[in-house]
Amino acid sequence: MTHFRWTICSLLFFATVIAYVDRGVIAYLKQFLETTVGFNDIQYGHMTTAFTLAYGIGFVFAGRFTDLLGTRKGLAIAMALWSVAAMLPGAAHSALGFGIALFLLGLGEAANFPACIKTVAEWFPKRERALATGVFNAGANVGNIIVPVVVTFLTLAFSWRGAFVVTGALGLVWLGFWLWLYAKPEEHRWISPSELALIQSDPQEKTPRVPWTNLFPRKETWAFAIGKFLTDPIWWFYLFWLPGYLQTTFHLSLRQLQVPVMAVYVVSIGGSIGGGWISSALLKRGRAVNFARKTALLVCALAVVPVILAPFVHNLWLVVGLVGLAAAAHQGWSANLFTLPSDTFPKAAVASVVGIGGTLGAFGGALMQWGTARIVQATHSYVPLFAISCCVYLLALLIIQALSPQLKPAQLNLRAPQTHS
Repeated sequence: MTHFRWTICSLLFFATVIAYVDRGVIAYLKQFLETTVGFNDIQYGHMTTAFTLAYGIGFVFAGRFTDLLGTRKGLAIAMALWSVAAMLPGAAHSALGFGIALFLLGLGEAANFPACIKTVAEWFPKRERALATGVFNAGANVGNIIVPVVVTFLTLAFSWRGAFVVTGALGLVWLGFWLWLYAKPEEHRWISPSELALIQSDPQEKTPRVPWTNLFPRKETWAFAIGKFLTDPIWWFYLFWLPGYLQTTFHLSLRQLQVPVMAVYVVSIGGSIGGGWISSALLKRGRAVNFARKTALLVCALAVVPVILAPFVHNLWLVVGLVGLAAAAHQGWSANLFTLPSDTFPKAAVASVVGIGGTLGAFGGALMQWGTARIVQATHSYVPLFAISCCVYLLALLIIQALSPQLKPAQLNLRAPQTHS
């Protein structure tokens, strides 16, 4: 048997790595660009708000776009768009130029996750999809880890403009491999009949359609969506503001900033695995889904609380430890939060519910970016931001409990697909 499906999975992994590298360049160079280009925290907040707003808008349509064109064309067009957008800051001379580039970057990158999930569904049987999804999703943390090394090297070798151009061009290199290697399994010349049989081994499902109008009134939809709206912005805060915070607070050069930023995201990988392990272990011991999921969410929410101490600590590595723990807890929280739609909705509705929640999470991130810029500009302090980061997970868990106290299947008016004789 061939194992070409894992080659496809590796392409998805590298696409995710590239996405997080492209969005991480601006965050890592923030302090440097403020003095070189001449923008302030408010303008930087506008730039990152533009990215997250575009990401939220794009998320609404990305799944439909991919379904209409197919994964090969859909992801190829998205990668081409965001690669060009990732290079555009290299030609920018103002905050407006950076903002336009980041808006286009957000639109393009919004298609990555839906397209990757669809590709996994096409290329893997159900029993392997969770593993394949975990493999490509690990690219998010790997991308954040390598940003400090890659961006520092490219800035020193080619200037900051060259750093944007080279990292953006990586996507075009990936695009060449994607167009060369990808086709549907049944049309691919490099997989064996036995591997194709494995990929197609699941029985064909006839799932009823679930219109969006049936999802919006359900409390279970809003339990997930509000959880995303409240907690996704904290990840965006770490992604776009942490490098600048560390550099300003501890007077670090670009070289000195590398290891602390990398350490935060290395720790966060363990949180994603550990958070998922908690609920899985409880389920294996016979505990109910409701108890297992919410216990894991509670553990992660409590693990975030110590981050409130970060702005009062004057030791770099203690701050890295506190933020690293909070980032790890966020990843564990997110791993469990993403299971709620599949716990409460039929498979035909899960992607739609995830899309609704993802859009709200991105819009919450945009509000966080807008507010962060103004808080930092007005107070010259990150204390309010770390206080928000400390509290929102517990608040989100209370709301989830109030809206979905038992994680029971949502009561939907399911409509079976029409058949014609």
